[in-house]
Amino acid sequence: MELDDTDRRYELVNELHARPFQAVSGPQQISHFAFRYHSADAGADREHLIALCKRFGGTPPPEGASHHVVDLGKFKVKWEKHTEFGSYTFFAEGSFDTPFAEPPGASVPADWLKAAPGELIAALNIAVEDDSRPERAHSEIEKLFMPQVLVSSRIAHDTAQLWTDFRLHEDGFSRVYIRNEGMRPPQAGRLIQRIIEIETYYLLALLALPIARETSEKLQHIDASLAHLTFAMGQAAGDDKIEDETELLNRLTRLSAEIEALSTATAFRFGASGAYYALVKSRVQELREERLEGFQTVQEFLERRLAPAMRTCESVAERIADLSRRATRTANLMRTQVDVSIQAQNQDLLASMNRRAQLQLRLQQTVEGLSIAAISYYAVGLVSYVAKGLKEAGLPVNPTYAAAVATPLVIGIAWVALHRFRKKLSKSGALD
Repeated sequence: MELDDTDRRYELVNELHARPFQAVSGPQQISHFAFRYHSADAGADREHLIALCKRFGGTPPPEGASHHVVDLGKFKVKWEKHTEFGSYTFFAEGSFDTPFAEPPGASVPADWLKAAPGELIAALNIAVEDDSRPERAHSEIEKLFMPQVLVSSRIAHDTAQLWTDFRLHEDGFSRVYIRNEGMRPPQAGRLIQRIIEIETYYLLALLALPIARETSEKLQHIDASLAHLTFAMGQAAGDDKIEDETELLNRLTRLSAEIEALSTATAFRFGASGAYYALVKSRVQELREERLEGFQTVQEFLERRLAPAMRTCESVAERIADLSRRATRTANLMRTQVDVSIQAQNQDLLASMNRRAQLQLRLQQTVEGLSIAAISYYAVGLVSYVAKGLKEAGLPVNPTYAAAVATPLVIGIAWVALHRFRKKLSKSGALD
């Protein structure tokens, strides 16, 4: 049976094998650099690696690659491209007298390293030794770190021991020293990858902390303003009530826009921070640490130092969401209050219009009565003139009697004519 293969299926399966770890055998030193991308750095890290490969005669990465490993003689370099950052990890095999004295990063051309695209976010040196060399004295290892914050534990099912201090030293690098006491090369490679990811991800997670502190100050001002507006909602009164409430609503709208702007500006960073923190905790668990008496483990150190920072970021993100909800509720209440006030004014206006319509109807009825009287007066006068003329002509007509008889008839005819005319206008919409 033939399968209908697609590029997408290959892409999805190959994603499981992307960025493979490097097997680490024997003593080895590693230097790791991670650069956070800027908007103009897309694709520039690959070109930067190509420049390094050309300088040392190595095989450049293929088009569209997101990771590449190449042996450049003095060291082997592993390049990885991630969503927000890119990294270069240099491996140098061979024994060494003093850990961190001559790391592979020192052999990387300074001009090339300085021109790397993006912002340097992590720089880490790792020294790995195995049991082929006599175990270093604790006092010797302490000299490599700051003893006051030295972190050490047994890891990888008690097949290795790790030392670090999570500090930047005089060369600008963090340091990790590992003594391999039984790990196979693939296992050691996975361990190195986890340590590199812990270093990189916890620093990326902490990028949200300065933003959280700055945003927290702005939120205090917004919170106070929102509380003032909420209190002022019940204070608008008097003849200018609607105008006061409309002004409050406009101010609240501007405040809501400010809250949404903060939410938009910080949502990605806070979300990414939470994701990186989750990765850090996952990688720390994978170390499988066993506590050594007198030392903090990596997990204990990060829980004590990193967890509060992450909770601060989470708190600020939740506070932004809470302010947004409160502002929305306040705006809804204020709009309701304005609508109620407008409806009350509309009712007063309609009542006033109704009174005016009634007065207009009465005036119209009065005018109609006067009009009937005037029409009837002139019509009866005409009848009287006709009767007088007929009497002068010799006919037996009494003008006074004729006017008396014609008066009710004329009034009735005038009233019926005006009533039908008004009814016709009402049907046509000219009158209410």
